[in-house]
Amino acid sequence: MDKPRTVDGVQSVDRALAILEVLAHRGTAGVTELAAELEVHKSTAFRLIATLEGRGLVEQTEDRGKYRLGMGILRLAGATTARLDVVQEARSVSRHLAAETGETVNMAVLSESSALYLDQVAGSSALQSHNWVGQHIPLHATSNGKVLLSGLTAERLDEVLGGLAAYTELTITKKGRLRAEVEKVRQAGYAVAVDELEVGLTAVAAPIHNAHGDVIASLSVSGPTLRLDEERLEAVIPLVVDAAAEVSHRLGWGHR
Repeated sequence: MDKPRTVDGVQSVDRALAILEVLAHRGTAGVTELAAELEVHKSTAFRLIATLEGRGLVEQTEDRGKYRLGMGILRLAGATTARLDVVQEARSVSRHLAAETGETVNMAVLSESSALYLDQVAGSSALQSHNWVGQHIPLHATSNGKVLLSGLTAERLDEVLGGLAAYTELTITKKGRLRAEVEKVRQAGYAVAVDELEVGLTAVAAPIHNAHGDVIASLSVSGPTLRLDEERLEAVIPLVVDAAAEVSHRLGWGHR
């Protein structure tokens, strides 16, 4: 008999995860075994397995009726591993960049329709810098976001862009203008955002590439607009570009 019901969606997710855990522990299992383990009807277990199979998270073995973890698990694990590799490879470079500029260095990756901050190193000039790690930020109003958008195809760009909220008077809110800005970033190899997310905040970012040349992350330097004025930016931009290129080389992109 089924266990007491909670919210259907949450219960289904919990049971699906339980199936993955059972298969990870046992290696293989049939519908009857899984139903017994979860204490649900066979029909319920079969529906859950069919859903997981459709996502590639489980697959049938040659022994008909038996299931094992699928290649989709490796895809998910690989994505996590790739992010951890980027953070590890970028850490020393980020520290050096923060020391060079005295400003805060952040690294971000694309997460659905926003930028997710994975790592941050504060420079000597950043007195109580806000900790962005683990936070999602808008793509269209930040230098990191623009860099991440520059790595997308036109079709993917359309999928990612929703409504462009205005955070300041300088935030880009027109999609046509943003697309032009993204193309400019592609050509230049870096992005700048001055007072676009917050008044008084300036940032410059450059892309981090994997071994295949894909833009997988963005590295940025940010600080007060009064300190990162036009003259100062001219000196900081090449430092950011070189730092991002160094991380990219460590990940196997290009040659020195």
